[in-house]
Amino acid sequence: MRFVIPHDHPCLAGHFPGRPLVPGVVLLERVLEAIEAAHGVQGPLRLPQVKFLRPLLPDREAQVVLDGSAPRWRFEVLGADGVLARGEVQAVATGDAGSGA
Repeated sequence: MRFVIPHDHPCLAGHFPGRPLVPGVVLLERVLEAIEAAHGVQGPLRLPQVKFLRPLLPDREAQVVLDGSAPRWRFEVLGADGVLARGEVQAVATGDAGSGA
Protein backbone atom coordinates (compact mmCIF):
# COMPACT_ATOMS: atom_id res chain seq x y z
CA MET A 1 0.00 0.00 0.00
CA ARG A 2 1.42 3.36 -1.03
CA PHE A 3 0.66 6.57 0.85
CA VAL A 4 1.64 10.22 1.23
CA ILE A 5 1.17 12.37 4.33
CA PRO A 6 0.48 15.91 3.06
CA HIS A 7 2.34 18.90 4.49
CA ASP A 8 -0.89 20.26 6.01
CA HIS A 9 -1.82 17.06 7.91
CA PRO A 10 -2.76 17.89 11.54
CA CYS A 11 -0.19 15.42 12.92
CA LEU A 12 2.64 17.68 11.74
CA ALA A 13 1.74 20.69 13.87
CA GLY A 14 4.49 20.82 16.48
CA HIS A 15 6.26 17.67 15.22
CA PHE A 16 8.71 19.47 14.76
CA PRO A 17 8.51 23.24 14.20
CA GLY A 18 10.70 24.28 11.29
CA ARG A 19 11.38 20.66 10.22
CA PRO A 20 8.18 18.64 10.21
CA LEU A 21 8.52 14.85 10.41
CA VAL A 22 5.70 12.34 10.14
CA PRO A 23 5.22 10.80 13.61
CA GLY A 24 5.87 7.07 13.95
CA VAL A 25 2.33 6.46 15.14
CA VAL A 26 1.05 7.69 11.76
CA LEU A 27 3.29 5.17 9.98
CA LEU A 28 1.89 2.44 12.24
CA GLU A 29 -1.66 3.53 11.41
CA ARG A 30 -0.84 2.98 7.74
CA VAL A 31 0.55 -0.48 8.54
CA LEU A 32 -2.69 -1.42 10.29
CA GLU A 33 -4.71 -0.01 7.37
CA ALA A 34 -2.65 -2.17 4.98
CA ILE A 35 -3.37 -5.28 7.07
CA GLU A 36 -7.10 -4.51 7.09
CA ALA A 37 -7.09 -3.82 3.33
CA ALA A 38 -5.36 -7.12 2.60
CA HIS A 39 -6.85 -9.38 5.28
CA GLY A 40 -9.97 -7.69 6.67
CA VAL A 41 -10.60 -6.38 10.16
CA GLN A 42 -8.57 -8.40 12.65
CA GLY A 43 -9.76 -7.27 16.07
CA PRO A 44 -7.18 -6.42 18.75
CA LEU A 45 -3.59 -6.32 17.56
CA ARG A 46 -0.27 -5.76 19.29
CA LEU A 47 3.11 -4.58 18.10
CA PRO A 48 5.75 -6.67 19.89
CA GLN A 49 8.58 -5.25 17.82
CA VAL A 50 8.97 -1.98 15.90
CA LYS A 51 12.10 -0.10 14.79
CA PHE A 52 12.05 3.35 13.25
CA LEU A 53 15.15 3.71 11.07
CA ARG A 54 14.64 6.88 9.02
CA PRO A 55 12.21 9.80 9.14
CA LEU A 56 9.43 10.33 6.64
CA LEU A 57 9.05 13.89 5.46
CA PRO A 58 5.67 15.37 4.49
CA ASP A 59 4.63 15.06 0.84
CA ARG A 60 6.99 12.11 0.28
CA GLU A 61 5.63 8.79 -0.88
CA ALA A 62 6.07 5.70 1.27
CA GLN A 63 4.93 2.11 0.91
CA VAL A 64 3.86 -0.55 3.39
CA VAL A 65 5.07 -4.05 2.53
CA LEU A 66 3.54 -6.96 4.44
CA ASP A 67 4.74 -10.52 4.85
CA GLY A 68 2.63 -13.17 6.53
CA SER A 69 -1.00 -13.69 7.39
CA ALA A 70 -3.17 -13.82 10.48
CA PRO A 71 -2.28 -14.05 13.28
CA ARG A 72 1.19 -12.60 12.57
CA TRP A 73 2.65 -10.21 10.02
CA ARG A 74 6.08 -8.71 9.47
CA PHE A 75 6.13 -5.30 7.86
CA GLU A 76 8.41 -2.72 6.35
CA VAL A 77 7.62 0.88 5.55
CA LEU A 78 9.76 1.87 2.58
CA GLY A 79 10.62 5.36 1.39
CA ALA A 80 12.79 6.76 -1.38
CA ASP A 81 15.89 6.46 0.83
CA GLY A 82 15.25 2.89 2.02
CA VAL A 83 13.55 1.30 5.00
CA LEU A 84 11.81 3.82 7.26
CA ALA A 85 10.41 1.33 9.78
CA ARG A 86 10.09 -2.41 10.25
CA GLY A 87 8.51 -4.69 12.77
CA GLU A 88 5.88 -7.22 13.63
CA VAL A 89 2.13 -7.14 14.25
CA GLN A 90 0.31 -9.95 16.05
CA ALA A 91 -3.35 -10.63 16.58
CA VAL A 92 -4.25 -10.84 20.25
CA ALA A 93 -5.51 -14.30 21.09
CA THR A 94 -8.96 -14.56 22.67
CA GLY A 95 -8.54 -14.24 26.43
CA ASP A 96 -5.27 -12.26 26.09
CA ALA A 97 -6.88 -8.88 25.32
CA GLY A 98 -6.76 -7.76 28.95
CA SER A 99 -3.27 -9.08 29.70
CA GLY A 100 -1.44 -5.90 28.64
CA ALA A 101 0.82 -7.95 26.36
